Amino acid sequence: MIDAFNSTIQSVLSLTWPMLVISSVVLISMRICYLTKNHEKIVLYKELFMFSFILYILCLFQIVTFQDDVGWSSNNFIPFKEILRYNMGSRLFFKNVIGNMVLFLPYGFFTSFYLKNDKPNITMLLTLITSFAIEIVQLVIGRVFDIDDIILNLLGGYFGFLLYYYVTKLWNKLPNVFKSEFFLNSLAIIVLIIIITLI
Repeated sequence: MIDAFNSTIQSVLSLTWPMLVISSVVLISMRICYLTKNHEKIVLYKELFMFSFILYILCLFQIVTFQDDVGWSSNNFIPFKEILRYNMGSRLFFKNVIGNMVLFLPYGFFTSFYLKNDKPNITMLLTLITSFAIEIVQLVIGRVFDIDDIILNLLGGYFGFLLYYYVTKLWNKLPNVFKSEFFLNSLAIIVLIIIITLI
């Protein structure tokens, strides 16, 4: 399972790294200029969180519009038809079933965070709208429409909401020292170093 996950991450990075580099340079330089020009304080953890959300959306766009070879597949309008086709634990199961859920987990988390949702309704609606739009675009550009992708994306969005919900519950019980700007900025730097090291 870990090997399949690592393989998926590596394939996503190999596909998206040029866009990530260019987008990062543009976003960071514009944001620094904006903050400097307007004499606003840079709060590192907030900037990195917002930056992560923007990069996630850009990666999502590139992944779902990438023109790979899908000649073996066709449109699926029957719920669970494709999900049940894969053997549990197989490489294709992790790529297509687990992958579609994991792909939308950050979406559920970020939308819940920015909208301060305490119920999943809005997150699920936004996930449905976004996922449906992706499937329609894929159909138009020559890829396939798959109702199962929408179902799996909704599950991923819901898991993202749950992650936000329980992280918020835990956050409210933490001592104030863990909520300080110094601690959060330090934590953001450590996470950034770990991510750069893993890449």
